[in-house]
Amino acid sequence: MKRVTIYHNPRCTKSRETLALLKERGIEPAVVEYLKEPLTKDAVKALIKMLGGDTAQIVRTKEAAYKDSGLTAKSTPDQIASAIAKEPILLERPIVVSGKKAAIGRPPENVLKVL
Repeated sequence: MKRVTIYHNPRCTKSRETLALLKERGIEPAVVEYLKEPLTKDAVKALIKMLGGDTAQIVRTKEAAYKDSGLTAKSTPDQIASAIAKEPILLERPIVVSGKKAAIGRPPENVLKVL
């Protein structure tokens, strides 16, 4: 079985629901609380690639840190990865990684396609 990792924020309802969904299916994922263990720029770029390259889906545009970071809809993947590495609250959550694929758990069932 592939190793499964969830980038998790325990304060987020969707993140908790996604983690519960995995466990209900007998999957005990590696849990990375990315607010406590921020991702590097390279790790964020790898997630973007696993998500299909669409940077718009990985960044939380409604966070104050989005505006403060100077990001816009025209920001490059490199700029977005740098901003998320600096301000982890910008990372959309939860993200589940299985093998070389990733999915965002919004809705939680969305992650089932990568398992």
